[in-house]
Amino acid sequence: MNGPEILISFAPELRLFVASERRSGRTSVATDGASTLGHVVESLGVPLTEAGRLVVDGREVEVSHIPTAGETVEVEGVARPQQVPGAPLRFLLDVHLGTLARRLRLLGVDAAYESEDIGDPALATLSAKEQRVMLSRDRGLLRRRELWAGAYIYSDRPDEQLRDVLERFAPRLAPWSRCTACNGPLTEADKDAVREQLEQGTERSYDVFAQCTECERVYWRGAHHARLDEIVSEAMREFGGAAA
Repeated sequence: MNGPEILISFAPELRLFVASERRSGRTSVATDGASTLGHVVESLGVPLTEAGRLVVDGREVEVSHIPTAGETVEVEGVARPQQVPGAPLRFLLDVHLGTLARRLRLLGVDAAYESEDIGDPALATLSAKEQRVMLSRDRGLLRRRELWAGAYIYSDRPDEQLRDVLERFAPRLAPWSRCTACNGPLTEADKDAVREQLEQGTERSYDVFAQCTECERVYWRGAHHARLDEIVSEAMREFGGAAA
């Protein structure tokens, strides 16, 4: 691009996406005079899923705005909690976010997850078809035009990933209501009805069970329950205002 020059700056949380020379404040960018501001922002490395308000010379503009010479642009981060209008809030996670998917399901959040790499086009299409917010650490995936909505997962640590999603989207929480394996709803199960699926030690030691209405997996408060309960309790303490 060697057309009209603008000055552009990015919110601190967006600076990891841009080149190092653009992280300290306003820098100049030569545009082509025809591309939208949204295109310019993405060309500099920031997925539009992560851009909040675009402010040009003190006034908010749309991503379709065509920059002109001398304009000063500020790219803000997404306001939190982020509103996702048009459908019930639910998520789709890529192959690298299995632990996050299970923890969201543990809290009763609708989180579809692809355990195999089906490719970016298929994921983006599925996001649009089911109107799910695509969660990913793949910047290229989040730039795909087919996406219904998306969000970048900033950390590679599951605890921080979960906190980030809960803070950003404030989903309604209903712990212990979803299957962590398939995302289906759980229902109380009579011990006699699930007895054939239990090992002898489990049958002798536990009396309270739940079962997935879709994959029929059976749950009980076993050896790992203390750790799971810790995850739930921490999330409810910090984000319990969003509880169902």
